[in-house]
Amino acid sequence: MIEEIIEDAEQRMGKSVEAFRHELAKVRTGRAHTSLLDHISVEYYGSRVPINQVAKVNVEDARTLVLTPYEKTMVKPVEKAVMESDLGLNPVTAGTVIRVPMPALTEERRRDLVKVVRHEAENARVAVRNIRRDANHQIKELLKAHEISEDDERRAEERIQKLTDRYIAELDQILAEKERELMEI
Repeated sequence: MIEEIIEDAEQRMGKSVEAFRHELAKVRTGRAHTSLLDHISVEYYGSRVPINQVAKVNVEDARTLVLTPYEKTMVKPVEKAVMESDLGLNPVTAGTVIRVPMPALTEERRRDLVKVVRHEAENARVAVRNIRRDANHQIKELLKAHEISEDDERRAEERIQKLTDRYIAELDQILAEKERELMEI
């Protein structure tokens, strides 16, 4: 019973860390990477599909992404989708190849992005703490129902706290790496 609660808490905390990583992938640094365009969708025969399903996305150099649509007719829609995205990018089309240069980040913009990243990290920490609270609540319910002893409750809460500390440390490490990446010129 206790093991199930702890395993569930660990899985949920792991998912929170993954969700944080996914959010950070959207925050662009001065460097080009393919996951930058993952959230952009393109109109394809009447439905919206992720850009990576209609075009091959590659990194040409540190500041340029190259999109190669699988069909010639998709060049304009892919270019339009990139232009209309919230990333502020201006694609350049040459035949069937779309190049997306990454503009350099200003110092002020870097600081703003660091604030955004810290806010996301705090949201992830809160999510992990909420999972801890839920798990501890479930343990207390077992104690009230006399299904476990007070010693078992105390040991379970200590294990849950260690889990929480481990995942929060992981979040802090990911945050530090992203901040360092953002402040690089």
